[in-house]
Amino acid sequence: MRLEGKTSIVTGAGSGFGTGIAQKFAAEGARVVIADINLEAAETVADDIGAAAIALRVDVSNGESVAALVRTAIDRLGAIDIVVNNAGTTHLPKPMEDVGEDEFDRVFAVNAKSVYLAARQIVPHFKARGSGAILNIASTAGVSPRPNLSWYNASKGWMITATRAMAVELAPHGIRVNALNPVAGETPLLKSFLGEDTPERRAKFLATIPLGRFSTPADIGNAACYLCSDEASMVTGVAMEVDGGRCI
Repeated sequence: MRLEGKTSIVTGAGSGFGTGIAQKFAAEGARVVIADINLEAAETVADDIGAAAIALRVDVSNGESVAALVRTAIDRLGAIDIVVNNAGTTHLPKPMEDVGEDEFDRVFAVNAKSVYLAARQIVPHFKARGSGAILNIASTAGVSPRPNLSWYNASKGWMITATRAMAVELAPHGIRVNALNPVAGETPLLKSFLGEDTPERRAKFLATIPLGRFSTPADIGNAACYLCSDEASMVTGVAMEVDGGRCI
């Protein structure tokens, strides 16, 4: 029960890594807001978790939607201790000059602007309380970029730098900010990363991971639990790789 008594918001928690994080948080004693643009998916996850979970819809790229999420979460839970910026998207693999402007804007709105919008809403709340933990789900793509995913890679590199900048500025207020860098996993985005989900493409990608498997939602949930718990009270500004050794 490492998160007993804690309250949390996890965006993109209706599927993939977000679900794994939310499930782990609840298992460790936290109350969790399952926030997702797909409310039905969020409700399904919340129902599976039980009384510790609340499902809310959010468009993380929209300021009014993020503000409403945080207000409702505070109203329902009384206060927030942890925010996980997990929601993310990508463009399909293609030469950088072939990525459309609308695709580029969407990737940066969901992967980068969302962190800014969440900070605008939650940082004043955390400052007033003198504590709080923010976790940004970045990617190994921000450390070891893959060809034909250039603007996705760049968005995740932005998240890593933002994490460090936030950590330095917010440390005097008792607020910790960290990131996780997962390798590709069994999530709805896997097909987009591969371009086409075939046994051959999976095998080619797995050959780049020394431990020989994709990351799972449970892997990311376990790492997230540590970084957001009091066990990591001296840890801020890190971008922890959960990648089976891919970035070595």
